[in-house]
Amino acid sequence: MRYSIGDLARRTGLTIKAVRYYSDHGLVPPSGRNTAGHRQYDEAALRRLVLVRTLRELGLGLAAIRRIVDGEATVADVAARHAAALETEIRVLRLRQAVWTAIAARGSTTEETKLVHQLARLSEVERRRLIGDFLADALGDRPELAGIARTLTPELPEDPSPGQLDAWIELAELTQDAGFRALVRRLADRHGGGLRRDLAAEVRAAVTPALAAGVDPGSPQAAAIVDALGRDPAELRNWLGAVHDPRRERYLELLAVINGWAAPESLAPALDWLAAATAS
Repeated sequence: MRYSIGDLARRTGLTIKAVRYYSDHGLVPPSGRNTAGHRQYDEAALRRLVLVRTLRELGLGLAAIRRIVDGEATVADVAARHAAALETEIRVLRLRQAVWTAIAARGSTTEETKLVHQLARLSEVERRRLIGDFLADALGDRPELAGIARTLTPELPEDPSPGQLDAWIELAELTQDAGFRALVRRLADRHGGGLRRDLAAEVRAAVTPALAAGVDPGSPQAAAIVDALGRDPAELRNWLGAVHDPRRERYLELLAVINGWAAPESLAPALDWLAAATAS
């Protein structure tokens, strides 16, 4: 069966101009001409044209398509290379999306925009160095805090989601906050200064039922709960001054997003209650 350019266009859904273009470039050569000198195409040409259209819709360039239709390369070979190139492009686009999302959310100035972009583009080695510097400054070189340092270390995956990238940018910014570094340093000092490491867990266990029961933090029942913690109220207030900072909890939330962990349960309600119970 013989087809004209118009026949091919109707059968493939392409325009006559597109069919002529592919034919002129040798991708779909005619099998002959009719008596009027018009190009004619056979079934093989129709199949080639369908393949060309499919490959173009998948984003391949004419050079790659020519190699396939001429038998110089298989679709699988070209597909593997194209998929790898697209993966790289997708990562770049995700990075750009995260940067623009972060900039928009923060209402960033020109200088902040530069910082966000720089933080997002850091290599794995550079990210580790940034976090390592932060933890060394905040925790110091104390063997007893090595485990804590590991639990506070973000591990951004090789192919992070937009949410993980955005969380990394915010966490990295937080680590550069001198006030936050000082806060973590205070918490580290208190860790080794007499307050038991599990005090936060004890507070949660003691106060959560009181919150659920609606116990007034100014009531005698609340005072008994505070006494049961075995700490002087002044000492607890001092501890609260360090631990009850929204930046501490925000760091842990961002860390969970980056590392793919379950979202941490907020300690803020229990700390609010304890702060009120120890206020007098």
